[in-house]
Amino acid sequence: MNRYRLIICLTLLVGCSDSSAPDSPDTGIVEAGATDAATLDNSVDLMKVDAEPLTLAPLVEKSRYLTDLEFIAEPRPPGSVKWQAVQDLCAKRLQDLGFTVSLHQYETGINVIGVIAGTSAPEQRVLLSAHYDHIKSCAGADDNGTGVAGILEAARVLVTETHARSLVVACWDEEERGLIGSDAYAKKAAAENEQIIFAYVLEMIGFKTDAPNSQELPLGVDLLFPDVVKEWKATDKRGDFIALIPNGSAAGNAAVADFTNAADQLDLRVITLSVPDELKTEPLMGHLRRSDHASFWDYDFSSMMISDSAEFRNDRYHCSKGPDTVDYLDHDFATQVIQATVESARKMLRVDYP
Repeated sequence: MNRYRLIICLTLLVGCSDSSAPDSPDTGIVEAGATDAATLDNSVDLMKVDAEPLTLAPLVEKSRYLTDLEFIAEPRPPGSVKWQAVQDLCAKRLQDLGFTVSLHQYETGINVIGVIAGTSAPEQRVLLSAHYDHIKSCAGADDNGTGVAGILEAARVLVTETHARSLVVACWDEEERGLIGSDAYAKKAAAENEQIIFAYVLEMIGFKTDAPNSQELPLGVDLLFPDVVKEWKATDKRGDFIALIPNGSAAGNAAVADFTNAADQLDLRVITLSVPDELKTEPLMGHLRRSDHASFWDYDFSSMMISDSAEFRNDRYHCSKGPDTVDYLDHDFATQVIQATVESARKMLRVDYP
């Protein structure tokens, strides 16, 4: 048992097995408490890059994003009429933008995949993705209407430039049932030796609050990320940031650095939880694996979740304490997240980067 796992297991008082199977994406809420256990030095040596002027961010239009969000935000469990309508929206929009669109049909569902081939390194792929399914009897505006509307608007902006690497935009199916759609794609990509340079996953990007004590953290965050907990406490535990959860790779570090550089110019607060590569498939990381980015981690691809932290901030997650509707969200905040994502992705689409 390695040093990371030993410290986490002893502190969380959970049984540790050698299984690397991911937890279900739906796990409970706990608030991080102080611990006397030795903390882990998990500082991330991010790429030091000079802040570049915003290039594509000004092209992101909140009104377009909002129009799509309002269309998507209805109950859409797999197989339902609304699920089909949102799948059709993804396919038609990407096709209209010039993507070559395919429906990736696997055993139980359908992913929508759009590709624009790169000019000089088309075999190298950068993915921008979100899941389009949700659960019964819940509109799922934040989860994950915001993510789908976000990638569609980001795709519209990114195609205004040509890119060396191929741009892939994907709408995943059956995330709510255990990351099934993205796992099917990542498994296939690994079997075919697909060169996925990086995968961005937008998972709930629309809920922000400036209220003190509005943000909780998963148990164990204080062990791996003591600086994050310190900042959380210093800012009165406010849910006013976007969370980045990459694995600790060169591509992950570059994506974070470029996202953060753009966010600084947009006045968007960012907190990063970079999961060490040796822990990325551990069940102990359950709370940090709760979206489609974990499917890519499982097959050794670099990926990052971009999230407002779900029920650790938004008590209407899965409609548990109220409807997850469009009117409850902060659309300026979501627009800033899309802008920073676009700026990061356009750099990742360069050849030989990072």
